[in-house]
Amino acid sequence: MTQKLTKTIVDSISYPENGQTFYRDSEIKGFGLRVGATSKVYIAESKVNGKSVRVTIGKHGIYTAEQARNQAKEILLMMSKGINPNDEAREQKTRGMTLQHVFQDFLIARKALKPRTIYDYKRIMGTYLATWNNKAIAEITKDMIAKRHTELGETSQAQANLTMRFLRALFNFAAGQYEDSKGQTLIPDNPVKRLSQTRAWYRVERRQTVIKPLELEPWFQSVMNLKNDAISQNRETIRDYLLLVLFTGLRREEAASMAWDNVDLQAKTLKVTDTKNHLDHTLPLSNFLYDLLEQRKANAVNEYVFQRAGGVGHIIEQRKQMAKVIKESGISFTIHDLRRTFMTIAESLDISAYAVKRLVNHKMNNDITAGYIIADVERLRDPMQKITDYILKCAGVKPPIKAIKLSKRGAIK
Repeated sequence: MTQKLTKTIVDSISYPENGQTFYRDSEIKGFGLRVGATSKVYIAESKVNGKSVRVTIGKHGIYTAEQARNQAKEILLMMSKGINPNDEAREQKTRGMTLQHVFQDFLIARKALKPRTIYDYKRIMGTYLATWNNKAIAEITKDMIAKRHTELGETSQAQANLTMRFLRALFNFAAGQYEDSKGQTLIPDNPVKRLSQTRAWYRVERRQTVIKPLELEPWFQSVMNLKNDAISQNRETIRDYLLLVLFTGLRREEAASMAWDNVDLQAKTLKVTDTKNHLDHTLPLSNFLYDLLEQRKANAVNEYVFQRAGGVGHIIEQRKQMAKVIKESGISFTIHDLRRTFMTIAESLDISAYAVKRLVNHKMNNDITAGYIIADVERLRDPMQKITDYILKCAGVKPPIKAIKLSKRGAIK
């Protein structure tokens, strides 16, 4: 339908019962009105680089017919120059998108992120990047990056690097996620590259700390002193979690998220399915671990071995109870230090390199011989028990006394 769109004409147009009806202005080609079941919206449409493009101007009532007509003239002029106004609007919207908005889109897109990783990312956003959360991502400059990296480095160089690597990932995600109609990125530059260009990344040596044999006894006793009380009903869960990590060498999240479905007390094994290298990892249970898990199973409240205090989900944060152990024992440690301790002890006991790698689920890349070795969990049982016995010996825990049978004559059998 073609006629001059005036207030009187637009007011007189009825709403269709179904679908939409379009009315074209008779004076300005490309200016029109889209009428739906409940609204009347002014539009401008034309071809840009051979493709039909339609731009929404606004609703009748908010825009008068004359205001919409003037707006249409400007839009149609842009389109005649090969400019897609929708791209312009989308670019403006993206450039105004906050860092927090990008982070939310990032979490939606990265469906396979582990809960602990999401927790760590949120902690970075809420702590080290908190003042930037509501800042438009396009306003974060190279100079700002360099300055914040230096500020964070005054407290922790490792955390400064970690924060900027995470921020770099957000910019890379934004560059791939937000595009114009031509497929061109709306975030063309990653300002974090300034740190590489100026070689400003901190050289942080990889931690090599372990709990030494002489430190195992005070550490073990301090862990065992974690008891539930009226203030905290989850101390014993953290206690058992720390012990399991030390006696298995599992990674932090692998142990924390372990489900009872993957613990076979009859076969005396446990299995980790969501591993760092994506390979299922089955370990035999030493006597100590079997007793620990058997007792936990008897008091299980949900599907996780290490449940939260409220009974929903698994433990995520252990720092408060770890701080108690550190203060009491005088031995500073991280969860990964326990894994390193397990590996260090295994190597010190002359356990074969293949067995050690199997125990800690390290890939044996480019090792032809390893490819012929069958990963049999029973072959790892003796090495696992040997490691456990050594840890308990250093911790001052005496092995249970075995009963000695006597013959009728009193001779020892």
